[in-house]
Amino acid sequence: MSAATPKVRSRKDGAAVALDEHDKKLLNLMQGSFPLEPRPYLRVAEKAEMEEDEVMRRVQRLLDERIVRQVTPIFDTRVLGYKSMLVAAKVDAEHPWRAAKVINAHPGVSHNYLRNHDFNIWFTLAVEPDSKLGMDGTLEALAAEAGAESIRQLPTLRLFKIRMDLEMEGDTDALTKAAAEWDYNEPEAIPLSELDVAVIKELQGDMPVRSQPFAPAAKALGISEQTLLDHLADMQERGALRRVAAILFHRRAGFSANGMGVWNVPEDRILELGPRMASFRGISHCYQRPTYADWHYSVFTMAHGRSKEECDAILDTIADDTGIEDRSTLYSSTEFKKIRLLYFTDDYRNWEAAHS
Repeated sequence: MSAATPKVRSRKDGAAVALDEHDKKLLNLMQGSFPLEPRPYLRVAEKAEMEEDEVMRRVQRLLDERIVRQVTPIFDTRVLGYKSMLVAAKVDAEHPWRAAKVINAHPGVSHNYLRNHDFNIWFTLAVEPDSKLGMDGTLEALAAEAGAESIRQLPTLRLFKIRMDLEMEGDTDALTKAAAEWDYNEPEAIPLSELDVAVIKELQGDMPVRSQPFAPAAKALGISEQTLLDHLADMQERGALRRVAAILFHRRAGFSANGMGVWNVPEDRILELGPRMASFRGISHCYQRPTYADWHYSVFTMAHGRSKEECDAILDTIADDTGIEDRSTLYSSTEFKKIRLLYFTDDYRNWEAAHS
């Protein structure tokens, strides 16, 4: 259950760690090229031009030193039938931890940050497919207990990009370059079989660093390793599994800043510019979200950099490329919670039973 434990970052744990060029290359590969094969570390080793044992030693060290958070399957929350949303809350600016503690206690809150805005707490919330409270009821309960003056719902209207890869080898110039434009897609819930749910329950969380990391889960499920790998490939084809990858501790990996760039994009240009904004290497997430009378920003881009100046450079390049000048950047000053969600557990029902 370590994946569900909110990270409490001490000053030491937040400090960047010096990495050699082999570490950086390996981290780039592990974030995006961990294959669904019996010996995935062997394939990574071939691309990294290392021996398999050396790759596994390095990955274990990076885990032990809290540079890699975990190597894990990344499932698509919405495809699994969960409802999810970004939420901005206006809470007591003098005591934001009081509200954060309440919000963090919900098992569907994966990210929770203090940001430089009147709406000072920004968090992501997911609720189960069969939630009795639903999204609105859950937010009402959270707002009341947290003492929030106001809650703003910012659901995803269009998803242009979600790909949390930190560019470990490149410099600022690499982060400000655009690659091929991302085509937006709308994730939709799919029917899940009993085996789908069993696989998710067994594999979510930390995977062991060993030559055949899928083997323990296959044994626990009572199926062959190849059957499990074939099923994971099928889940990936259906959209339930995005990929298996290494998730990094951003600050420990050297990326100490993240800026939420929000843009006033004219409605008739969102489909044109959203994919273009998403294509920049330093952008991990790009969404269209609803606007309000006092909030006219329609496109959200998450920039990650080694400094605030690097995040600014990424967003400035997007502004130059798109011609959109009306933007604001919200920086996080405190990370209250950051986890990978655990699906199909009793935690959601238990929380609802205590708060309904």
